[in-house]
Amino acid sequence: MTNRTHLVSVPATRGPLSLDAVERAIGEIRRGRAVAVRGAAGVGILAMAAEAATDESMADLAQSRGALTLMITQRRAAVLGLAAAGLRPINVSFSAPLTAGVVEAFADPSCAGTPDVSLVATVAEVDAHSGEASAVVLAKAARLLPSAVIAPIRDPNADDLDAWASRHRRLLVDAGDVFQYPLTLARTLRPVAEARVPLLGAEDVRIIAFRPRDGGIEHIAIEIGTPPRDRPALVRLHSECFTGDLLGSLRCDCGDQLRGAIREITEAGGGFLLYLAQEGRGIGLVNKLRAYSLQDKGFDTVDANEQLGFDADERVYVPAAHMLRQLGIEQVRLLTNNPAKVGGLDRSGITVVERVPHHFPSNRHNETYMRTKAARAGHLF
Repeated sequence: MTNRTHLVSVPATRGPLSLDAVERAIGEIRRGRAVAVRGAAGVGILAMAAEAATDESMADLAQSRGALTLMITQRRAAVLGLAAAGLRPINVSFSAPLTAGVVEAFADPSCAGTPDVSLVATVAEVDAHSGEASAVVLAKAARLLPSAVIAPIRDPNADDLDAWASRHRRLLVDAGDVFQYPLTLARTLRPVAEARVPLLGAEDVRIIAFRPRDGGIEHIAIEIGTPPRDRPALVRLHSECFTGDLLGSLRCDCGDQLRGAIREITEAGGGFLLYLAQEGRGIGLVNKLRAYSLQDKGFDTVDANEQLGFDADERVYVPAAHMLRQLGIEQVRLLTNNPAKVGGLDRSGITVVERVPHHFPSNRHNETYMRTKAARAGHLF
């Protein structure tokens, strides 16, 4: 289950400023620095990715003059036995000064330390669109673990948050811009390059690269043959998979799905394969490898994601819808086993007139993975 809370889109005129601010904040927290976040009514916090926390960087957060707490997802809190499973962000405070070791133990299930829940003083749900919650969203956008160390800015000289952030050399970002980032970014996707690239078994192929305004990672449209414009086109949405697509990993069926889709679209006379930059169902390659490590310890693919604090599937399909519209496609026959893709495109304004099944035999390395996709993720085989 994912959060379906409606958000009002950032006005197009503000989009460039919004994207710039969030992209810079992502760069800061990936480098282990804290950023200032302005929440509702101008209330400010300092936020730092839990994954990058050190005792030195946490001491630096003391500039806020507020107590340090840990933001985690409710899924991670449920794993730790601190809350029931749900979708709301959780703020955890501790009975002793927070250290980097404690942060690591609570945020990262693959670390050597064991979380000592006796150190927890309070556990509080926070509003899903608060400044505190945006710190977790920012960590996700940076493809880090979905948790953050935060501190309210209690400095008496921080009435003017912009001036305070400037004096303390902190980048300042609005929480609303963080929440809107994926949608705002998708709206800016534009084709920037294309070329004919004959493939094995599909020689009539054109590859089109779509890039967002912030210069971020490109999504790719692969046009195979001559897609119809007078009737729904056969389309496959394929999330990139470094291990399966490139290395031929047997832990998943991604490589089979990729090559099978190219073959099936070719045999149909034409269509599109959208190769989307959403590794690991949207959690990124590093976190996918962490999930694999947890699977080696007995967790299935859904439980492994939830151990890390992620939803079972973090992907969004707004970028795919924007790409299809720019390719002149409004109706599709979608090559997928995943009903969530059908719903995601429909909600984004692309009509799915038919779901075309797309599955391949399992092997001894991915049998459990395939069963889990059917039983727990609703895939239809």
